[in-house]
Amino acid sequence: MLRIVDTRTGRLAEIPSVRHHLLSICVHLSAGDAGTGLPDLRSLLVGDVLARTAELHGLQSRTFLTAPDLPAERTEALGRAMSALGIHPPATVGVHQPNGTLCAAADAHVHAAGTAAQDVAGGVLVGVGRVGPAPGANDVPDDALLRATGLPDALVPEGTDPLAVRLLLLGHAHRTPVTVTDATLDEARRTLGDWRRLVADWAQEPSRPVPADVLRHAHAVLADDLGVPAVLDMLTALVTRPDVPAGAKFETFALLDRVLGLDLAREVGHQHRPAP
Repeated sequence: MLRIVDTRTGRLAEIPSVRHHLLSICVHLSAGDAGTGLPDLRSLLVGDVLARTAELHGLQSRTFLTAPDLPAERTEALGRAMSALGIHPPATVGVHQPNGTLCAAADAHVHAAGTAAQDVAGGVLVGVGRVGPAPGANDVPDDALLRATGLPDALVPEGTDPLAVRLLLLGHAHRTPVTVTDATLDEARRTLGDWRRLVADWAQEPSRPVPADVLRHAHAVLADDLGVPAVLDMLTALVTRPDVPAGAKFETFALLDRVLGLDLAREVGHQHRPAP
């Protein structure tokens, strides 16, 4: 059973968890004149993680996206940004309408503060905290930054793996505002690189099952308001656990990467055993 805080009430609400139930998720992007921006990208990321979590718990899911009527170049930039952040594309995309029916029956409505989703009547309302660079780091409006690779230079300096930004954002509860600094991005970049190297090393050892206590904890915290930060903490601790063999560590990281979407197995097959 999945539970997530409903923004309307501030209380945990259950998302239907009957096996084979089609969990419907609607992500609402900003409908204002400013167009899409960084808060919208984070909303899309939260919708992606919610869908991945549902599937890990045995649910089918389908994600809808309702957005402003964007020019073609802006739509393409948004698509590039989603791809760079490892966000699965929505099944259906529709244009904002005052009484639109695209998401009327959605189980969960994911939105950044100030979007039209706050007026929806049914389903659980999932509010997403703001995200942006440190004050003064960039004076260019969010939407103007969605160009080239689709991600703003303020968040992803040249040469940075965009999935390091995904890891940075996943380290915060989805309702918590996030300020991206050079220090926090460097830390995420180092962690991502370290984990990929470790996963590649562990992959060379005999496979072992995911420890039962780890699996139970991961399922429990993910089902309780998308506790991804707790999963990341658990993986950090798992790295140095002497009672967990390398093969089990590999299987654990590979399994939970289905939710994290960090491409942790990227280096598998690109490393060689050191000479004896």
